[in-house]
Parts: sequence; structure tokens; C-alpha cells
Amino acid sequence: MKIRVLNESDMKQVMTMGEAIEADKEALRLYSEGKSNIPLRTNIDVTAYQGQNLYMPGLAGDAAGIKIVSVYPNNIKQGINSVPATMIMLNEKTGEVSALMDGTYLTRLRTGAISGAATDLLARQDAKVFALFGTGGQAQYQLEAILTVRKIEKVWVYDIDLDRAKDFAHRMNELFGELFEVSIEAASSPTEAVQDADIITTVTTTKTPVFDLADIKAGVHINGVGSYTPEMQELPEEIFGQAGKIYLDTRDGVLNESGDLINPLKAGIIQESDITGELGELVADKTVGRQTGDEITIFKTTGSAVLDIVVAKAIYEQALVKNIGQDIEM
Repeated sequence: MKIRVLNESDMKQVMTMGEAIEADKEALRLYSEGKSNIPLRTNIDVTAYQGQNLYMPGLAGDAAGIKIVSVYPNNIKQGINSVPATMIMLNEKTGEVSALMDGTYLTRLRTGAISGAATDLLARQDAKVFALFGTGGQAQYQLEAILTVRKIEKVWVYDIDLDRAKDFAHRMNELFGELFEVSIEAASSPTEAVQDADIITTVTTTKTPVFDLADIKAGVHINGVGSYTPEMQELPEEIFGQAGKIYLDTRDGVLNESGDLINPLKAGIIQESDITGELGELVADKTVGRQTGDEITIFKTTGSAVLDIVVAKAIYEQALVKNIGQDIEM
């Protein structure tokens, strides 16, 4: 059995952010049309080390695989990745392992890309100001995705550690400033970050909302990315009552896993019937997107193996065509 091994550098050579955004759209279309088999991920707490292991298997179209991702916040103290992951792809015809990939990079790429996909489909075309909450490993890819789909002129970055926000803004200006003709600056408060924002992305691990409803303006599009457990909540509950459209990556995932939706539903602020639909339904033209410039649109993602599998399959196929990566025999 021959297995193609792809590291981050290999993967970057065969897929751009724009291509990942389109692959994510296709993944959610397959999911919403019932052309995939994606169980809810299995989360196992490793309490002795304050960690958590997540197992995300699935089949989407002709792509099959499983991603193993862990969340170990204390890894930062050791100078190692706090969210290590590996993607295992299977040959759908034989069940043999066909590829091993850097799952950490894959997670960052496909998660950034899903916010890019939602923003491309739902945000105002004339959006100019972007607010980003969080400066962790996901943040760079969330930023790149938004810059890929909209002509952003100003980015405000907020983190509970202002020095960390300033450092991130400096690094992102060097990486993206000239390429996208954008100015990136640290915000001293959540209000400063969101008050002029046309697009907001939250990618934190907080259990309390990161901004106030009163501070946002009409017509904003919001991507809620960080909350993936019932205890985690980034978005103020009241914002869902004000939203014109509410989209989810997957109903099963978000309604079972994210405090961002679980809490306003429990509080009676919204009903399940107020959820517009899954993003894949919008990709497939089975539901309506933004209808006015003033309505607030929200996209909530908890992540799904369907994204990993479809994006990974596209990367694997391009790696074979371009002869990128290394083969090992088992």
C-alpha cells in the first residue's frame, strides 16, 4: 500500500485560499443535498492534561477519511502547537489509506475558507471594514479568506491581550498589507473594533460574548467561528433576534454543539424556525441570501468532517498531478 504524505509546505503549493473557499462551498452543498455521511464528531476529554481529542470521520461524494484533532491549551507553555491534527484519507474503492496530511494546516485552511465562503455569499458587496476577534492559529487564515472575497480597506484586530493584538496586526500588515492594499490595526476595545465594521469574524475560545449588540451597525455580516461546545459563546444572544438571515454550516453540528445558538434558543430569543438554513442550501440555490443592505446576516460554524474530506481530496488529487509530497510503502 502506497501512502502520499503531505506537509504544510506541500499543501500550500497545490491549493490557494480561493480554491479552498470553492471546495468548502462544494462540501456544504454535498452535505445539504444528502450526498454525504458525516456523523457528529466524537469528543473525548483528557482531563489529566486539560486536553480534548476530537475524531471526525465521514464520506462525501467519493471522498472518504477521518481527521484527528486535539485541543491542548497548555501546549503553548511548551512552545508546541495547541491544536495538533492529522488528516487520514482513504481510497474510497478499497478502503486503504491513501494519504496522510498536516491536519493542523488543513483545519486552518478549511475553517478560514468557510468564513470566506459565507462572507462571499452573504456580506454586502461594498464591505470595506473588517473586525477580527482573536489572534490564535486560526486568525491568519480567517483574515486571508475575508481579504480574498471582499475589497477590504481597513481591518481592526481585537484580543484580550492588546500587545498580542498589536504583534498580530504588525505581522499581518507585513504579510497581507501590500498584497491586498489593506491597513491592519489593533483595536483597544471591542467597541472600536466593531463600530464601523461591515464584516465581523469571531475566532476565540471565550464563554462570554466578545462584543455588544449596541455597538454594531446595520448591514453587518457576522461569522461565528470559535464556539464549538455548549459552554462556549462568542456572540451576544440578542443579536440573533435582530438578524435578517441566520445560516449554519450544519444544523446537527451547530444545534448540538455551539452555545452561540443553544443559548438564544433556550432563552426563547429565537426558534429553530427562525434559522434560514444551511449554507449548502444557499450554495445550491434552495434558499434566499441577503435581501437588503441593512439586514444583519449571521453565519455560525462548528466545523464538520465534510469540509476536511472534500478539501483534503482536492489537495491530494492536485498533489498527484503535480507530483508533490512523498510516498511511503506500508
